[in-house]
Amino acid sequence: MTGVEILGYGACAVTALTFLPQVIKTWKEKSAKNVSLMMFVIAFINEVMWIAYGVLQKDNVIIITNVIMITMCSIMISLKLKYRNE
Repeated sequence: MTGVEILGYGACAVTALTFLPQVIKTWKEKSAKNVSLMMFVIAFINEVMWIAYGVLQKDNVIIITNVIMITMCSIMISLKLKYRNE
């Protein structure tokens, strides 16, 4: 593995953790009152586009990162809808 690949996978790991604190906080508190649904919908669309780009470029770092991110977005959208009245 080259230094560039190590950097890419490191960036993947850090990026993948971006939404994790919000997911954990929302899940623990069972409240998504102050969470923007639109932000996560836009992020979801963005991740779909990045995954498509990664597939076309055959870039596993981009694909892996954005699959993790789309999973986090999906969880947050689900939690927002589940706790919308709380």
